[in-house]
Amino acid sequence: MRAIILLLLAAQSTAGQVSYERIRRAESEPGNWLTYSGGYRGNRHSSLAQINTANVRRLKAVWAYQLGEKSQFETSPIVLDGVLYITENPYTVSALDGRTGRRLWRYARTLAAGAHGCCGPVNRGLAILDDSLFLGTFDAHLVSLDMNTGKMRWDVVVADYKQGYTITVAPLAVRDKVIVGISGGDLGVRGFLDAYDAKTGRRAWRFWTVPGPGEPGHDTWQGDSWKIGGAPTWVTGSYDPELNLIYWGTGNPSPDWNGDGRQGDNLYSDSLLAIDSDTGKLRWHFQFTPHDLHDWDANQVPVLIDGVVEGRARKLVVQANRNGFYYVLNRETGEFLSGSPFVKQTWAKGLDSRGRPIRIPGTDPTPVGAEVYPGWAGATNWFSPSYSPATRLFYVVAAEDYGEIFYKVKTKHIPGHMYEGGYTRETPGVEAYGAVKALEPETGKLRWEFRLHRGSFSGLLSTAGGLVFGGDGETNFFALDAESGKPLWHFQTGGNIYANPVSFLVDGKQLVAVASGGVLFAFACPGND
Repeated sequence: MRAIILLLLAAQSTAGQVSYERIRRAESEPGNWLTYSGGYRGNRHSSLAQINTANVRRLKAVWAYQLGEKSQFETSPIVLDGVLYITENPYTVSALDGRTGRRLWRYARTLAAGAHGCCGPVNRGLAILDDSLFLGTFDAHLVSLDMNTGKMRWDVVVADYKQGYTITVAPLAVRDKVIVGISGGDLGVRGFLDAYDAKTGRRAWRFWTVPGPGEPGHDTWQGDSWKIGGAPTWVTGSYDPELNLIYWGTGNPSPDWNGDGRQGDNLYSDSLLAIDSDTGKLRWHFQFTPHDLHDWDANQVPVLIDGVVEGRARKLVVQANRNGFYYVLNRETGEFLSGSPFVKQTWAKGLDSRGRPIRIPGTDPTPVGAEVYPGWAGATNWFSPSYSPATRLFYVVAAEDYGEIFYKVKTKHIPGHMYEGGYTRETPGVEAYGAVKALEPETGKLRWEFRLHRGSFSGLLSTAGGLVFGGDGETNFFALDAESGKPLWHFQTGGNIYANPVSFLVDGKQLVAVASGGVLFAFACPGND
């Protein structure tokens, strides 16, 4: 009987419609977490302040949801009225009671035989719109679920997984559409970004991130290399409702480390795209690394801020890029405003007035190897940065003193198989380390740095309580002072953290949750109200 009551209560709590207008105003209801990044601006910031610099030392784990197996658990929960919606690898969705972590319902499907990606069958989360949840699957389907029961409403094929396509991204719901990206850049797919009607699953538009014949940018690809050119869209983007523009990063060109057969800039790989959400038409693009030879995907979450540059108020989009540079762009036009290194990098003398890198000779991969900083995993990667309107600082997990030797080999494309064109080795005698860095958003100037003993693949969360939450490479979940970077609290999770933290309210109490190993942990301050 008690279980039935709990289920009924959960159903009642989630019965409210999550309209587009609610998502648009997500910052006005900080007790929920309604998109992958918390809101459309991509800032992964919570305006909750019950947990703060004064009481965070009392933070305790209040529940832990066990997957039953260790995995690279990358989910970023959607939270609505005290219910958490999470993805479990590779095809499972669960609804959890935010009070206890108890599972309320579960949706699961069978792993398709032969589905293969570069980095395992991971999934980063869901989108929510009205009373539906949206899941991208590792065999490249998009699925709509009833958020109250987990019952499937529709299932559409996005791409052929046998060709190397997978979906690991959390979709983004915009107006009446669901935007979903694709993975497979290391297997030689042709990348794209799709929009689907949220009610029916009918595809509304597709934007090919590798232009075909007759399309602008096609001439940046040699011969037929565009057909397997990569440029996947495997991390969730951001959205500006006033401009009606979706901002989405793209990945590396294929093959990764051998560009002999794909001479040219290779648009729109390693780029930020601004796309009209109604039509799927490209408004503008900015390419960070033309003719990339080091696997420096530009899939890092673009963060939308409003700031002052050269004495003028500007609508900005900023990104700490995998190539080692921090960029500030005008999000209305794509104009390059500034860029500067935020880690050690040895491949470019700097950026010219248009933001194009001024390459240093001798840094391209060769058969005997070329040493370059940063290495292939980059100065940062897919895990989320955070921007706090309170401190006006941009926070990012960075890899410092991280170099590798890049080798080029001849390669042949076989559909569904890795297509990298080389390999890398770590630079001998140099010990890389991770760091949380706080940058001034308009300039990229370093305000403070908190050094980690090892590299980290954890995202960050800033809060109005003056905190920055994150994880290190030694399985610690921690909180820093957002103004100074001073460490204030940590918890040993016992598992690697490959996920982004979120914060929300349950019964008026603030919680912080993060996935680690095969466990989703939730934390709160005892007696906090």
